[in-house]
Amino acid sequence: MLEEVERWLTRRSWSAADRPLDRLTAAREKDPHRASVSVVLPALDEEATVGAIVAEIRRELMEKVRLVDELVVIDSGSTDATAEVARAAGARVVHRDAILPRIPAVPGKGEVLWRSLLVTTGEIVCFIDADLKDFSADFVSGTVGPLLTDPSVQFVKAMYDRPLGESTGQGGRVTELVARPLLNLHWPLLAGFVQPLGGEYAVRRSLLEQLPFPVGYGVELGLLVDALHTVGLDALGQVDVGVRKHRHQDGRALGRMAAAIYRTAQLRLSRGHLVRPEITQFERGEHGFEPRTYPVDTEERPPMARIAEYASRRAA
Repeated sequence: MLEEVERWLTRRSWSAADRPLDRLTAAREKDPHRASVSVVLPALDEEATVGAIVAEIRRELMEKVRLVDELVVIDSGSTDATAEVARAAGARVVHRDAILPRIPAVPGKGEVLWRSLLVTTGEIVCFIDADLKDFSADFVSGTVGPLLTDPSVQFVKAMYDRPLGESTGQGGRVTELVARPLLNLHWPLLAGFVQPLGGEYAVRRSLLEQLPFPVGYGVELGLLVDALHTVGLDALGQVDVGVRKHRHQDGRALGRMAAAIYRTAQLRLSRGHLVRPEITQFERGEHGFEPRTYPVDTEERPPMARIAEYASRRAA
């Protein structure tokens, strides 16, 4: 590991306990506008978990203390009761397709995160995945904490243990097999991030609106790499929030995820084009192994600051 990264780890890695809630609320009071916080949950068929997450954030960070100003669930086309459950728990629910309708929406997590900037107002935006189990409000307070207390910090990722079933530390398979090797080889300044693909992170709006958003699973890697090049390593940080439990994907889904992440990295390395941006996987069928080919997410949304509707809203 580079010496610069070792130094960064001592300066920019914290625990959620390092910043108690009373310290964070006091920091907010000094400048309520610049310290306003929006929490965004991208959700697709998450009725089993989204309600508990929303209820925890609302109870602990909006009612007991005033740390979060708005809590928004962006529904990206759920066929279950995700929207109803989230709304009943106290979130504002917005459907992906209702945001910026002049640009037709495409499937993908990054698409939802990009569009969320148009329907939120906080100067700090905190993203939380909607499939977490045994959720703790520390995921929010931990990641927004450094942004509230240190004006030099721009982007904070959560770090945590990721159990796989009963096995501790075995989650994050795409991280270990794809993202970590890519970062260590090509962006070694980011080698200190424990969970570079984690879906829980907080970022200043002023930075987010400058960054392009890969529309699919590559969004976390893309934002992290582009943030490094935009504001530098010392503006990035990470906070230990404990343990993350969530629904795990099967191997084929992880393969598609890995392909999208590799494609995101490849674009940033060369800005070139793959001859065939697809991935073929195999499933055993009635007549032996049968190929299944899926497109790899290649589209990216431009920095939000270039979108006329966003610029006019910010100017109003």
